[in-house]
Amino acid sequence: MKELVVLSGKGGTGKTSLVAAFAALAERKVLADCDVDAADLHLILSPRTLQVQEFQGRRRARIVSDLCAGCGACAEHCRFGAIALDGPGNGAIAKTYRVDPLACEGCGVCGYVCPTHAVAFGLGRDGEWYISETRHGPMVHARLDPGGENSGKLVTLVRERARELAKERDLDLLVVDGSPGIGCPVIASVAGTDLVLGLAEPTLSSQHDLERLAALTAHFRTPMVVCLNRADLNSEVASAIERWCATRGIRVVGRIPYDPVFNQALVQRKSVVEIGDGPAARAVREVWEETRAALAATR
Repeated sequence: MKELVVLSGKGGTGKTSLVAAFAALAERKVLADCDVDAADLHLILSPRTLQVQEFQGRRRARIVSDLCAGCGACAEHCRFGAIALDGPGNGAIAKTYRVDPLACEGCGVCGYVCPTHAVAFGLGRDGEWYISETRHGPMVHARLDPGGENSGKLVTLVRERARELAKERDLDLLVVDGSPGIGCPVIASVAGTDLVLGLAEPTLSSQHDLERLAALTAHFRTPMVVCLNRADLNSEVASAIERWCATRGIRVVGRIPYDPVFNQALVQRKSVVEIGDGPAARAVREVWEETRAALAATR
């Protein structure tokens, strides 16, 4: 099975719109939305949920009120202000200490300093992940709760489940919609994949962030190709990005022109290649063919 991850150094470059188009064009594939902090591929593909599972990512402290002596050592040493004297009484003292699960970072200091061993640790809910069916095939996606953490761990879980699903259904391609930037979710998406498609805009900020993304993929020795979206908005910067890619041996698989049809497609909850065959749709099809050829050439 081959795995393609679509990434962008910054948000708003059109990454999800491109993945939705690839979903319509590719055959025998599984889709995975690994932008778990702000997942939105489902808004275009309108999936039918088949399975929902709770995601437990971060461990949290909990004070066992019956064992609490009210000494305050836990609150004194907590750097995050997560512990307060507002828990229930236990017969020996009128109030015990309580941990705010939203503020707790799970560092373990409170348990280390507690003289009565009243602090317990356990995993708490941080979000959900789903296996769904779309009009273009199966999809694995997820959503972190507000304040939820361990997005890198959740991304790894989504990729693993998508690979398992591909094996179960005898499918030979996994297309991943990754997160913007170069943080933990992106690292969790890049590690072990076959090809990264970096999407960029013809702006200086996007060029800078593309350079950071290229450094990340080089660190993991992951092949990378580049596509320019809205390329005709600034042909000078677009050409500069292409020259930069050429000096580093990075293949540019296409230019997509600015076209309001992308917005029209989003309103209809469809991809651009599903609502017409204008300049942008034709460019996206060419990008897919070039990307598929680059993916086939990977080991």
